Amino acid sequence: MDWYVPITIVPGIGLLLLSTSNILIALSTEIKELIGKQSDVQAILSRKLRQLKLLNNAMVFLYVAVASFVLSGLIAGLYESTHIMGTEIPIYFTVAGILSALLALCILVVYSFRAVKIRQDQFDNSN
Repeated sequence: MDWYVPITIVPGIGLLLLSTSNILIALSTEIKELIGKQSDVQAILSRKLRQLKLLNNAMVFLYVAVASFVLSGLIAGLYESTHIMGTEIPIYFTVAGILSALLALCILVVYSFRAVKIRQDQFDNSN
Protein backbone atom coordinates (compact mmCIF):
# COMPACT_ATOMS: atom_id res chain seq x y z
CA MET A 1 0.00 0.00 0.00
CA ASP A 2 1.33 3.42 -0.93
CA TRP A 3 1.54 5.89 1.94
CA TYR A 4 -0.60 8.53 0.22
CA VAL A 5 -3.66 6.35 -0.44
CA PRO A 6 -5.32 6.87 2.99
CA ILE A 7 -4.59 10.60 2.78
CA THR A 8 -6.56 10.88 -0.47
CA ILE A 9 -9.71 9.84 1.39
CA VAL A 10 -9.45 12.71 3.89
CA PRO A 11 -11.00 15.43 1.63
CA GLY A 12 -14.09 13.27 1.09
CA ILE A 13 -14.49 12.75 4.81
CA GLY A 14 -13.96 16.50 5.24
CA LEU A 15 -16.92 17.18 2.96
CA LEU A 16 -19.03 14.81 5.03
CA LEU A 17 -17.92 16.64 8.18
CA LEU A 18 -18.80 20.02 6.68
CA SER A 19 -22.20 18.79 5.57
CA THR A 20 -22.90 17.14 8.91
CA SER A 21 -21.84 20.21 10.88
CA ASN A 22 -24.16 22.38 8.75
CA ILE A 23 -27.03 20.01 9.52
CA LEU A 24 -26.07 20.05 13.20
CA ILE A 25 -26.11 23.86 13.30
CA ALA A 26 -29.50 24.00 11.57
CA LEU A 27 -30.92 21.43 13.97
CA SER A 28 -29.51 23.29 16.97
CA THR A 29 -31.13 26.51 15.74
CA GLU A 30 -34.45 24.75 15.27
CA ILE A 31 -34.25 23.25 18.77
CA LYS A 32 -33.48 26.69 20.18
CA GLU A 33 -36.57 28.10 18.46
CA LEU A 34 -38.73 25.25 19.75
CA ILE A 35 -37.47 25.81 23.28
CA GLY A 36 -38.34 29.50 22.93
CA LYS A 37 -41.93 28.74 21.93
CA GLN A 38 -42.68 26.88 25.18
CA SER A 39 -45.82 25.47 23.60
CA ASP A 40 -46.88 21.85 23.31
CA VAL A 41 -43.71 20.68 21.52
CA GLN A 42 -42.10 18.55 24.22
CA ALA A 43 -42.42 15.27 22.28
CA ILE A 44 -40.96 16.76 19.09
CA LEU A 45 -38.28 18.59 21.06
CA SER A 46 -37.22 15.38 22.78
CA ARG A 47 -36.94 13.58 19.44
CA LYS A 48 -34.94 16.45 17.94
CA LEU A 49 -32.53 16.38 20.87
CA ARG A 50 -31.97 12.67 20.20
CA GLN A 51 -31.34 13.58 16.57
CA LEU A 52 -28.75 16.13 17.72
CA LYS A 53 -27.01 13.39 19.68
CA LEU A 54 -27.01 11.14 16.59
CA LEU A 55 -25.39 13.88 14.53
CA ASN A 56 -22.81 14.46 17.21
CA ASN A 57 -21.95 10.75 17.28
CA ALA A 58 -21.63 10.69 13.49
CA MET A 59 -19.25 13.64 13.61
CA VAL A 60 -17.11 11.93 16.26
CA PHE A 61 -16.80 8.84 14.06
CA LEU A 62 -15.94 11.01 11.05
CA TYR A 63 -13.21 12.74 13.08
CA VAL A 64 -11.86 9.35 14.16
CA ALA A 65 -11.87 8.24 10.51
CA VAL A 66 -9.88 11.30 9.44
CA ALA A 67 -7.40 10.79 12.28
CA SER A 68 -7.01 7.11 11.37
CA PHE A 69 -6.38 7.86 7.69
CA VAL A 70 -3.89 10.59 8.51
CA LEU A 71 -2.03 8.34 10.96
CA SER A 72 -2.05 5.52 8.44
CA GLY A 73 -0.53 7.74 5.77
CA LEU A 74 1.99 9.19 8.21
CA ILE A 75 3.11 5.81 9.50
CA ALA A 76 3.31 4.33 6.00
CA GLY A 77 5.28 7.36 4.80
CA LEU A 78 7.70 7.06 7.70
CA TYR A 79 8.11 3.35 7.07
CA GLU A 80 8.77 3.93 3.41
CA SER A 81 11.53 6.39 4.18
CA THR A 82 13.08 4.67 7.24
CA HIS A 83 12.03 0.98 7.06
CA ILE A 84 11.83 0.88 10.87
CA MET A 85 8.23 -0.26 11.48
CA GLY A 86 6.25 -3.24 10.31
CA THR A 87 4.22 -2.75 7.15
CA GLU A 88 0.95 -4.02 8.66
CA ILE A 89 0.50 -1.12 11.12
CA PRO A 90 -0.79 1.38 8.51
CA ILE A 91 -3.31 -1.18 7.32
CA TYR A 92 -4.79 -1.43 10.82
CA PHE A 93 -5.25 2.33 10.93
CA THR A 94 -6.77 2.33 7.44
CA VAL A 95 -9.24 -0.40 8.41
CA ALA A 96 -10.11 1.52 11.60
CA GLY A 97 -10.73 4.63 9.49
CA ILE A 98 -12.92 2.76 7.04
CA LEU A 99 -14.95 1.15 9.82
CA SER A 100 -15.35 4.47 11.60
CA ALA A 101 -16.48 6.21 8.40
CA LEU A 102 -18.95 3.41 7.66
CA LEU A 103 -20.36 3.62 11.18
CA ALA A 104 -20.77 7.38 10.77
CA LEU A 105 -22.54 6.89 7.44
CA CYS A 106 -24.91 4.35 9.00
CA ILE A 107 -25.70 6.83 11.78
CA LEU A 108 -26.36 9.53 9.17
CA VAL A 109 -28.75 7.22 7.31
CA VAL A 110 -30.66 6.56 10.55
CA TYR A 111 -30.70 10.31 11.21
CA SER A 112 -32.08 10.97 7.75
CA PHE A 113 -34.95 8.51 8.08
CA ARG A 114 -35.84 9.83 11.53
CA ALA A 115 -35.66 13.45 10.37
CA VAL A 116 -38.27 12.80 7.68
CA LYS A 117 -40.53 11.06 10.20
CA ILE A 118 -40.20 13.96 12.64
CA ARG A 119 -41.09 16.45 9.89
CA GLN A 120 -44.13 14.38 8.96
CA ASP A 121 -45.23 14.31 12.59
CA GLN A 122 -44.71 18.06 12.91
CA PHE A 123 -46.86 18.61 9.84
CA ASP A 124 -49.56 16.27 11.17
CA ASN A 125 -49.55 18.06 14.54
CA SER A 126 -49.85 21.49 12.92
CA ASN A 127 -53.10 20.53 11.12
